[in-house]
Amino acid sequence: MSAQAATVRHRIITASLLAVAALYFLAPVYWLVVSATKSSADLFGTFGFWFSAHPRPVRYLTDVLAYDHGVYLRWFANSLLYAGLGALCATLLSAAAGYALAKFPFRGRETVFGLVLAGVLIPSTALALPLYFLFSALGLADTYWAVLIPSVVSPFGVYLCRIYAAAAVPDALLEAARIDGAGEGRIFAGLGLRLMGPALITVFLFQFVHIWNNYFLPLVMLSDSDLYPVQLGLTTWIGYADRQPVLYQYTVGGALLSVLPLMVLMTVLQRYWRTGLTEGSVKA
Repeated sequence: MSAQAATVRHRIITASLLAVAALYFLAPVYWLVVSATKSSADLFGTFGFWFSAHPRPVRYLTDVLAYDHGVYLRWFANSLLYAGLGALCATLLSAAAGYALAKFPFRGRETVFGLVLAGVLIPSTALALPLYFLFSALGLADTYWAVLIPSVVSPFGVYLCRIYAAAAVPDALLEAARIDGAGEGRIFAGLGLRLMGPALITVFLFQFVHIWNNYFLPLVMLSDSDLYPVQLGLTTWIGYADRQPVLYQYTVGGALLSVLPLMVLMTVLQRYWRTGLTEGSVKA
């Protein structure tokens, strides 16, 4: 077999695998879009991957937003608060910790970094119950802080920022800034954060998606439905759907609306996100 034929065969196999992977990930989104145009009766009475005879997406999505005095909008705002503020704080803390580990040698630095790596391997669900007991003792359970404070810790973010800072922030540039009289805080804010930009966007995006999709921590921490994020609120709706079948349709419509922020973020930030991952892996 010639080299050209082998290359063509490899391209066909690669394209086929990518097509299967794309279909696997996009099929649920397509189903969600189609189902959001249907009534509760049509959800179970028509083919799942095609539209009903009378699609009314605007009316059904408006009903989702208006149900129970607009409680969905409150859950959506809570999710934006948890994910937006949590990801922003986690990014800044990860940047400071990663920069310090990369640029300031001290005794036990590698041990600290090893502990950070160990934190990457611990599943967040394993920490939810101990965190609940801790926050309950502090009187912070069932408050916004119970979800926000654990969300600002990102071991993966510290790991990525340390690797990126070690390669992307030259020591000679920091030394020149010190000679010019700049303090360490000003150097970090003026040089470090700018040079670490792609890594910071990557950390923010990963942490935003992680917090937005986090279901177990709010389930353990929160009992007041006014504090629920979208995912937890939709679960309560589906729990009552046997008595109120219209909640099946509202849950599907709410799920569709809940993925829109993630799609927008991925679309806007993907260029920086890919740059951060690629450079972080190459420069390690």
